[in-house]
Amino acid sequence: MPTPASVDVLILGGGVAGLSTAYHLGRGLRTLVVEKDKKPGGRAGSIAKDGFLFDHTGHLLHLHDPYGKKLILSLLRGNVGVHRRDSWIHSHGTFTRYPFQANTFGLPPRVVEECAALFLKNRLLGIRPPEGASFERWCRDTFGEGICRNFMFPYNLKLWRRPLSELTTDWQGRFLPKPSPEEVLNGALLDQRKGFGYNATFRYPLRGGSQALPDALAARVKDLRLEAEVLRVDLEQKTALIKGLGEVRYERLVNTLPLDDFLDIACPLPASVRAARARRRRISVYNLNLGVARGGISPMHWAYFPEKRFVFYRVGFQSNFAKTVAPRGATSIYIEISRRPEERVSLDLLESQALQGLRSCGLLKPSDRLLTKLWIPIGCAYVVYDKHRAAAFSTLMRHLESVGAHSIGRWGGWKYSFMEETILDGKRCAEKLLGLAGGHAARESQAELVPLK
Repeated sequence: MPTPASVDVLILGGGVAGLSTAYHLGRGLRTLVVEKDKKPGGRAGSIAKDGFLFDHTGHLLHLHDPYGKKLILSLLRGNVGVHRRDSWIHSHGTFTRYPFQANTFGLPPRVVEECAALFLKNRLLGIRPPEGASFERWCRDTFGEGICRNFMFPYNLKLWRRPLSELTTDWQGRFLPKPSPEEVLNGALLDQRKGFGYNATFRYPLRGGSQALPDALAARVKDLRLEAEVLRVDLEQKTALIKGLGEVRYERLVNTLPLDDFLDIACPLPASVRAARARRRRISVYNLNLGVARGGISPMHWAYFPEKRFVFYRVGFQSNFAKTVAPRGATSIYIEISRRPEERVSLDLLESQALQGLRSCGLLKPSDRLLTKLWIPIGCAYVVYDKHRAAAFSTLMRHLESVGAHSIGRWGGWKYSFMEETILDGKRCAEKLLGLAGGHAARESQAELVPLK
């Protein structure tokens, strides 16, 4: 198929945000999606190796929006299983239920007493975090010193790798459960099994790993070009130089690449935008995937590790999401290790430390045999919500919109979100573009918003 010399909408990135935008635009506008990899999906994709199917860490479906739920389930056409979350925290030599703040039962008595008593003390004294408090202050005032000392502070320091006083509370929202005093007390005295948080239940494809969802979207997108890396974007001339395709002119641009990476290939950028770009912060994750020659290693879905003696902050069992991602009699494990992008990393050292940690907490036996392993470095895994983010983000978005560009999704929108929200970002962006186009193109494309039966 010949490459169009010009399009109405050029979409950078064939992950779920870009594919959703193209799907919701329908056929009324000339749309081109370009993806640098050999298959669609981006970070929501899966990689096959030695009979295993590995995701880019845990990519689960949390469906809360009626439209998002209906669309995703119709795309997967029955290829989806429902799970009640089974997640834990390892500290003080034992596993306790997630979330820590509501489940201290099973920890040493002195730790349980410290966590429950100092939480209740804050409530009785009416201590509340002030408006605009840092994440550190918010945690201390919300949960008390005991819960912070034993989990909140060490875990989040391990993940974000910077002083928590530098972080804002803009990111946490639904991601951080805030139990009532009754729930904290129950969870200190009893093995409480109540589901907390936005992901108490989740869905995952029965076959195909997380790749199943972007594949289903891609099958409904008219013009998707793979192995088509974007090399340069001229925002003033509205042209993009794309590997294998040459120069493509566009009327509107939708970026779903990590915002920093996009700005590095975009020009011209005024001084205010370059300054805002310099204030952006991210966290990289080194994802080590293991295939182990032993089935049923653990029934859990994932566990958090706040203590410094473990190099990883989280470990998950993808084969507990779907049996089809690992050979019979084997288990697949994903291990997440956080680093700042500028830190030098030895994968051999991290691997040695990770395996040692898995053995020391009892998840691996000395006799366990590894069938395969796969490192998946994720350069932009988490956006850092520091005091500079909001103002810098506003500056960047205003400028991009002024030159006919939109940046959306978890990384293009520079935020902390999940797959359903990313798909809805694409829908909202498409509706905005259709409104800008107006006329017959908008009316024709709106007909494509109905999910497949």
